[in-house]
Amino acid sequence: MHATELMKGFPPERAGQVTLANWRKPPFNKWSFHHVREIVPSANIGNDPSDIWDLPRAPGDLGSTPLMIDGAARSFASFLSDTDTDALVVLHRGRIIYDYYKPGMDRDTPHILMSVSKSMLGLLAGILVEQGTLDPEALVTSIIPEVEGTAYDGATLRDLLDMRAGIQFDENYLASSGAIIEYRKAQGWDPYGLGETPSDLRSFYSALSERDGRHGGAFHYVSPNTDLLGWVIERRAGRRFADLMSDLVWKPLGSGNNAYITVDRLGAPRCAGGMCTTAEDLARVGELLVRNGRRGSSQILPQAWLSDIVSGGDRDAWDKGDFAGYLPGLPVRYRSKWYTLDGPAPMTFGIGVFGQNLFVDPTNEIVIAKFSSHALPMDNERIMLTMKGIEAIRCGLVA
Repeated sequence: MHATELMKGFPPERAGQVTLANWRKPPFNKWSFHHVREIVPSANIGNDPSDIWDLPRAPGDLGSTPLMIDGAARSFASFLSDTDTDALVVLHRGRIIYDYYKPGMDRDTPHILMSVSKSMLGLLAGILVEQGTLDPEALVTSIIPEVEGTAYDGATLRDLLDMRAGIQFDENYLASSGAIIEYRKAQGWDPYGLGETPSDLRSFYSALSERDGRHGGAFHYVSPNTDLLGWVIERRAGRRFADLMSDLVWKPLGSGNNAYITVDRLGAPRCAGGMCTTAEDLARVGELLVRNGRRGSSQILPQAWLSDIVSGGDRDAWDKGDFAGYLPGLPVRYRSKWYTLDGPAPMTFGIGVFGQNLFVDPTNEIVIAKFSSHALPMDNERIMLTMKGIEAIRCGLVA
């Protein structure tokens, strides 16, 4: 079925119905990724309509300029199509120089960030560290004693922030059984089978009892680490994650629209992948990083935390980790839920499955927010094409 036929009719024909069982599968994800709150429960992340950060427009010829990828010229339109782009916003020197939205989306349409949600948590964590609410070196179990006796014994918040906790968990997005399936059910992203007892995110951690290495070792991508950090944040701050994100990030940012985050049946936020924003608001986040966390006279994000994201992280831990193969040969580090590509003009970025991205080049004042609906969660070919296309855009803007 073609994506344009999804959810058409009253009710939609069975073949075109998007449900909890199929919403992350093609072609259904081409509709669901910008209608997530119609499928999964969510909590609102409010903006301040009276204080919106205006992004001036300076339209250019970016969309008509071929991109040089692997030594060959590729049209911008083919790059967008071949990477299943749902929306793209490019800022240069604080101005929108290009934006694109597929049919059915516009600048006010929220889209799921998937694991770029982790990067958003990383920014909120930095604010709370600056306020003294969080200590990155604190033991997880000192704040969440409910996970004592699990694989998280001895892990610090820094281990969770940098994905260096030695937790036995196979982040296989194509698995049909195992802990990751139970994790999806616990977060409310997959349906339960007949007779199954409903779980929840916080109860799920009792199942993570085995270690696969030492804490503080190699980079090991475990999404439950980030949801556990969400629990830590709520416990220490005494407030809902969505409300904290609204008051400390989303409103001060001057976002143009409300965002939202999916929650489990007991209200626990899916910090690892459930945040949904517009592409333009995600670009505002990137512009805030370009400006060292400042908007006007307000220091929203701690500059020291942002500097540590760019300069911190352990390259050796990355190279020995389980994601290096997705970005082969690239000098990457991971710190506080953000990736950094080293070079003369370092690029900090967030990555989410199915092609969600935020790229930030502070040196050249370039921000690129990209939403996609890949058929596969982790498609090596499309990931590398995206990285090469982004590099081509950067090179074209600084030439």
